[in-house]
Amino acid sequence: MFPRRGAGVGDGTGTAAGAVQQELVAVLDRLGVGVFALDGDERIVWANTASLALLSRSAAEVVGRRLGALLHPDAGQIPSPRAAGAGPEATDVAAEGRTWLARGDGSRLPVRWFPLPVESGAGNGARLVAFDTDAYAPGTGDPGRDTDRDTDRHGPRPRPAGSPPATRALSERDRLALLADTTAQLVYNIDVDASLRRVVELLLPRLADWAVIDLITETDEVDRSLVVHAHPDGLTVREDLQGPMPPVPASSPMPLSMALRGVASTLAGPRTYDAPPDSAVAVEQRKLFTATGIETAAIAPVKGPSEVLGAITLGRTADHEPFTPADLDLLEDIGRRMGIALENARHYQRQRRIAATMQRYLLPQLPRLTGVEMTARYLPAPDASHVGGDWYDAFPLPDGDTALVVGDVVGHDLEAAAGMAQLRNMLRAYTWAEDGPPHRTVERLDQAMGHITDVSMATLILARLTADPAGGRALSWTNAGHPPPLLLDPTGATRFLGEGRAILLGAAADHARSDAHIRLPPGSTLLFYTDGLIESRRQPLDVGLRRLREHAAALNHRQLDDFVDQLLEHSRPADNDDDVALLALRIPPTA
Repeated sequence: MFPRRGAGVGDGTGTAAGAVQQELVAVLDRLGVGVFALDGDERIVWANTASLALLSRSAAEVVGRRLGALLHPDAGQIPSPRAAGAGPEATDVAAEGRTWLARGDGSRLPVRWFPLPVESGAGNGARLVAFDTDAYAPGTGDPGRDTDRDTDRHGPRPRPAGSPPATRALSERDRLALLADTTAQLVYNIDVDASLRRVVELLLPRLADWAVIDLITETDEVDRSLVVHAHPDGLTVREDLQGPMPPVPASSPMPLSMALRGVASTLAGPRTYDAPPDSAVAVEQRKLFTATGIETAAIAPVKGPSEVLGAITLGRTADHEPFTPADLDLLEDIGRRMGIALENARHYQRQRRIAATMQRYLLPQLPRLTGVEMTARYLPAPDASHVGGDWYDAFPLPDGDTALVVGDVVGHDLEAAAGMAQLRNMLRAYTWAEDGPPHRTVERLDQAMGHITDVSMATLILARLTADPAGGRALSWTNAGHPPPLLLDPTGATRFLGEGRAILLGAAADHARSDAHIRLPPGSTLLFYTDGLIESRRQPLDVGLRRLREHAAALNHRQLDDFVDQLLEHSRPADNDDDVALLALRIPPTA
């Protein structure tokens, strides 16, 4: 929810999303139109400076009151900003109205009001209603007239032949709606390409005929990432104009070079490049203007909180009026929003790469066993913040047995990956040093974990694989709160090994544990896995376990590596954003 005046912005002030919310509040407070933020009960939770000035009221007289309480006694009720039949957070951009609000001295203020489309994440749960003074409010003139719009919501109106160039000047209402739309598209999206395309769709053809986005990569190279043309049939991406760009000159005064250095935003046109070019970037810009027919362009930096990430160029052809310095203010606001979103996305991608690299580095090479096939997989989470806690392990023991482990440290990201490394190494040492049953080793690990690691809780299965004189293998294992292994016999019949289960590590170090035992006959397949393979936000765990069992049975005839790959593809829920570790072994059938 928007804060009361003077307060911070929601709970996300320390995040990039919080920075976007702060930027949105700052922009709304600079506008010349009044803006209220409403909660679900139509109560005003925030008011910008212009709204207080228009009403000649203090914040204390406005914030906390219902919107209807500010109506003048002679005015009709303001319709709800919600669209008919929509959910509680929906708004109808087309819905607007005219009425009178009551000033502080009791006089009536004729206004036109309109809701602003901000997604719930961008507004922190609040809905925005804006208003400006209106010469055509009820009883004062023509209520159907709209004096400040030169375009409709579908783009510029047709222009008669021979008429002067069409204007794309935006009213305060349209500028505010565009900024709100842009923020809503960017605020929580870490898919950079999709976000940029959606922002461009908002800008074209509303503001320009062309949009060009140049991004600075993490290796400080410049890439012309997106060039889009608006025409009567829609939008076209011009891939022929995209691609690598020359390095940014250190001191060039040319518009794009200055924007890419974060120095300034500038207006430009073909005549800007009539003089001999001072750099290869200027040469590329001259080619762009020639290829597109752009007659006037507005160029602004794409700037995050701590770095310049690129530049955005909007271009108009001769059919429309040139850009003005006022347009640069709007483009700078959009560039700042894009910069915050891009920096946020890059931060998450860096985290993801570091955590995934660390995780893969820590995962072991599997031992080669006579008479046993073994394979493993690790899939990092799609979201960087969920990478890190899952692992598998397999290593030989002094008596000739093989230790098998699968586990999951509670938590995410680099902290969980580091904790996983600590726990894995401790478990290896204890298992190697003690010639005892698995449950004894896990009990000792549980007792020591809180004292010499940073791990608070974890689940795992520790198993010992022993050669069976009859030609198969014997398995003994203990389960510390982990999903049960899945056993498939040679016919494809499945069974979850639910025995030997006890509480997870870190919950009660003195809790008694036990082992379970089973013989693995020739032709059987055993699968250890972490919960990322079965858990779904939309379905109970039983559904995930049943799905795993059904897919495993159907795929059991495949070679082990293919079996595991297909199982990951078919069994992992589409909405699961956790990482997955999987260890599978198969006892080959006897001749």
